[in-house]
Amino acid sequence: MVLASAASVLVAAATAAPIAAQAAPAASGAVLSLTEALALARRNNPSLQNSVNARRTAAAQVRAANGALLPNVNTSLGGGYREGRQTFFQGQAFGATNDQLSTDVSGSASLSVSLATLNDRRAARAGQEATEADIVAAEQRVRSDVTTQYLTALQAQARAALQDTLVATTAVQLQLAQARLQVGSGTQLDVQRAEVANGQQRVAALNQRNQAAIEVLRLFQQIGVPPLPGAKLDANLPAAPSIEMATIIDMARKSNPQLDALRAREEVANRNAASARASYFPSLSVSANVSAFTNRYTNTGLLLDQGKASALSSKASCIRSEEVRAAVGLANNLTQCGSIAFSPAQEKAIRDAQGKYPIDFTRNPYSLSASLSLPIFNGFRREQQIEQAAVSRRNAENDLRGQELRVVSDVTSAFLSLTTAQQTVVLQEQNVRTARTALSLAQERYRVGLASIVDLQQARGDYERAETDRITAVYDVQRTFTTLEAAVGRPLR
Repeated sequence: MVLASAASVLVAAATAAPIAAQAAPAASGAVLSLTEALALARRNNPSLQNSVNARRTAAAQVRAANGALLPNVNTSLGGGYREGRQTFFQGQAFGATNDQLSTDVSGSASLSVSLATLNDRRAARAGQEATEADIVAAEQRVRSDVTTQYLTALQAQARAALQDTLVATTAVQLQLAQARLQVGSGTQLDVQRAEVANGQQRVAALNQRNQAAIEVLRLFQQIGVPPLPGAKLDANLPAAPSIEMATIIDMARKSNPQLDALRAREEVANRNAASARASYFPSLSVSANVSAFTNRYTNTGLLLDQGKASALSSKASCIRSEEVRAAVGLANNLTQCGSIAFSPAQEKAIRDAQGKYPIDFTRNPYSLSASLSLPIFNGFRREQQIEQAAVSRRNAENDLRGQELRVVSDVTSAFLSLTTAQQTVVLQEQNVRTARTALSLAQERYRVGLASIVDLQQARGDYERAETDRITAVYDVQRTFTTLEAAVGRPLR
């Protein structure tokens, strides 16, 4: 009865192993599906966010290229103070003796247009398209990396579940050995071998559970978020769809983001070459400028005194002139000289002029200019730039052609690997069924005394290897399909 009971437990454990190997270990917490993991990675993966940031730089370059077709506008506003002291130059005194405040304002606009400006604008737009393609390629790389790590974590958990099942199997084998020893058909050596096998299996299960936990941590690192306590992974992955090789190769040629980026960069190289050749054509420059000023003296009383002194000087000059005319018998207006005086109107004008500062400006003459420039010879530097641009264009064409060949080769290799992996799963499932049958037969033979403990442990080892290889083959299909998606450059399901 003891042997029969232990044998039934062993059969149940061996039968449950394939089922346990497919499921993740139970844990408290929400289930993190692959779709949710990819969505989190798109929002949080640091390297992907760095790639997305390049979009702002590309947009700024496009704005700058468009702005080159608009005039440059500059304004300036300045103020100054001059001490009321005269400056002497070659014995002559210059400058006012009154402290002076001044303000100047100016505005200018200039525009320079050439064929190179138009080509640079097109090159900037092509560069922006290349940046967008790079972002799509970065998203696909993150998708591939996260998916691969998700599969690695699931595989580690499946192997841990298998090791836990094998712990139960070795425990049952130990019970069988002990039962045979009790009924006199076994030996103490068989019991000790079963104990060693059970201990080794427990160590293997412990290490595999630790490896599974590590792979989950690496998954969250790939996603770009802290680990979620108690999170479980969803082992129910969709099956790889049936796709023909010619279809996916054509799809890769049309939608691979790396090819799109190289096509855009080829256009950038073409525009740059056109810009270099445009240096043989003239360029037009137009500019306009206008400025104004205002000032005031700090001592208004001194200005009034100067006005009064000027009026007295004019009156004295008038009297002297008219007296000379009267002395020589000429007609004169001596009586009118007495009316010359510093009037209230003049005082008001001086005070009003001082009150205009700092808002009322006096405009200077504005200026307009236009020029047409045609370079003739600059020491062959223009020819050097044209040759460098032509080489860059040819390099871009070669890069594109090389990437097209690489994409076709990668897609073909991934497709063949996927086909091989799918066939391997079928063969490994047959091996597992055979190994499971052999294990059941071995335990029955051991129960009735027709096989040794070594034969039983050998059968268990064969089953463990077969089941481990089957788990590897199952996830190899998913991994090779992920590799195929990465080669195509877009999701295929």
